Amino acid sequence: MQTGSRRLLVTTFGKGKIHDFALFKKSRLPLQPETCCLGDSGYKGIQKHHDNSCTPHKKSKHHPLSPEQKQANRQLASKRIVAEHVIRWLKRFRILAGPYRNRRKRFALRFNLIAALYNIHLHL
Repeated sequence: MQTGSRRLLVTTFGKGKIHDFALFKKSRLPLQPETCCLGDSGYKGIQKHHDNSCTPHKKSKHHPLSPEQKQANRQLASKRIVAEHVIRWLKRFRILAGPYRNRRKRFALRFNLIAALYNIHLHL
């Protein structure tokens, strides 16, 4: 998703259940060094692949978060909420909200059609 315009630009898919970060590594998406990649806590090792990346700080039982880390997590969440709203908009189409029960070959086509509808919706 492009930050300024909220348009969906790139989609990638895997066969069956696959973690988002594993799919990111498998896709080998060429990211520009100046592109800031905002991820959730599942993308913890992304900084090995892209230097300009941000993920939230995790707390543990014995190491609570400092006020600075909490503030950084809030700022990251306020930036990431835009992407979460786009995902929510896409899930209005029920084939994306639940298990996909049709031909697997056609899922990528249908998802890209839904993404195109979303991009058209932005320009109306």
